[in-house]
Amino acid sequence: MSQRKNILFIMCDQLRYDYLSCAGHKTLHTPNIDSLAERGVRFSNAYVQSPICGPSRMSTYTGRYPSNHGATANFVPLRVGELNIGDHLKPLGIRPVLVGKTHMIPDQEGMKRLGIEPASPIGVHHSQIGFEPYERDDGIHPDLVLKPNVAYNNYLKERGYDDHENPWHWAANSVERRGEIRSGFFNDVAQLPARVSEEDSETPYMTRRAMQFIEEDDGEKPWCLHLSYIKPHWPYIAPAPYNDMYSAADVQDVHRSETERENTNQLAQHFQERICGQTFSREEARETVIPAYMGLIKQIDDQLGILFEFMEKKDLMKSTMIVFTSDHGEYFGDHWMGDKDFFHDPAVKVPLIISDPDPSCDNTRGSVQNAPVEAIDLVPTFIEYAGGAVPKHILDGRSLMPLLQGNDVPWREFVVSEYDYFQQSFSPKTGRAPLECRIYMIKNDRWKYIHAPGFLPILFDLTNDPDEFVDLGNSDDHTDARQYMHYALADWSLQYRQRETVSEERAEQMVGLEDKFGVLIGYWNEEDVKPPATAPDFESGPKAH
Repeated sequence: MSQRKNILFIMCDQLRYDYLSCAGHKTLHTPNIDSLAERGVRFSNAYVQSPICGPSRMSTYTGRYPSNHGATANFVPLRVGELNIGDHLKPLGIRPVLVGKTHMIPDQEGMKRLGIEPASPIGVHHSQIGFEPYERDDGIHPDLVLKPNVAYNNYLKERGYDDHENPWHWAANSVERRGEIRSGFFNDVAQLPARVSEEDSETPYMTRRAMQFIEEDDGEKPWCLHLSYIKPHWPYIAPAPYNDMYSAADVQDVHRSETERENTNQLAQHFQERICGQTFSREEARETVIPAYMGLIKQIDDQLGILFEFMEKKDLMKSTMIVFTSDHGEYFGDHWMGDKDFFHDPAVKVPLIISDPDPSCDNTRGSVQNAPVEAIDLVPTFIEYAGGAVPKHILDGRSLMPLLQGNDVPWREFVVSEYDYFQQSFSPKTGRAPLECRIYMIKNDRWKYIHAPGFLPILFDLTNDPDEFVDLGNSDDHTDARQYMHYALADWSLQYRQRETVSEERAEQMVGLEDKFGVLIGYWNEEDVKPPATAPDFESGPKAH
């Protein structure tokens, strides 16, 4: 453990698993991310616990499924008592630090009920999901939500972008066309350059802030620096020269079939009919927006090159575990859908690369690990890396350290993702109350099964239909497969992670506890008492008269 110190935890937002050259993209070259994969392990079957920012990130930061932590949709607060990444790492001497986005919504009502001042150290801990907010910037909200005192906005104003109170929106994420300023939320302008310079755009700014933290660090404590990029999430606006670095010729073929629109599952159809699905079902939209998306990814890769070179000069690469991942993907017209929110691989499968510099991981460097892993596995991985014991009675995830070290260990068969869709504008059309608007996905090597109460199930045969084009949810020939996966989902739903106050080790010590206390229920007489039961000392007690 002498060489183990820091964790650099890099997360992109809305980065698809297949938009890296090391993952097979034909024209998008990401040499710095590829070099990280060469120094570590690329996990080819990594899945998030929800296909949308908020609940996905809350699962990543708590190591627990949404059903357990309760933040099951965007803007649903994480309850104040939920243990987070800071609760697990701070006792191990690790300093969790944030630069970028978390999408954390604090439980203001819970803190008020418990008398916790939001500005107090414990209030900040809960509000920032255990991170020290060196620079917190979720960066995706328009004027009515984004607060004007966000540090990045202040930076832009200092740089002269002061023509609006919210330069994040009107400068960094808008364009100028024929003398008119157009918001980047409108995808028809995605090919135009942002109104900020490349230097002043979000990704270089956040990279510089991460390097600034490292420069200022006093070295007293190892850190877990969460560099959480806002991009390549929409608005899909890139600064020059990244805005036109790629063209329609670089756009890979859309991944969909007409079969998917025939006898479509009713709930899936609702998602297809959203405005984003309609927009990205048109080639014009794909050919306009995807090149800008690729440019944003290329910019991230270039900035990571700068960051890694900086860390090399600081001699930090030998003592820092580096993790690179995303909180979910993006459809871009695949399966006739747009954005995310559903459970095809473009939305729920993510890139995951981990490089551990410890010599124990030398034999796996440059390898691809195909085991099914989940985002909830990162917190237990960090705990074991830091020398701690993984609290199995609290965390749903499993440490990836054995896989990084090349050890052959029993592994999970299924991955699970879930989402509450009550905020979707179509939800009233379903006739279901908000508590009833739930979707679950469970997947193994052969099947992907999607269950939504009130709708027919969806089933994909991944062996014969790896493209996920043919829904077998109503097939008479696949009743047994649906039943098998439904029972697997039921078994998963009965998992028990609510006894957070008693560890497994303590639970073992509590076997026969009442007998040990001398609470002898059901015994006939003193002769029945055997160790570890403890009989009261009746001889020294009161005597009968």
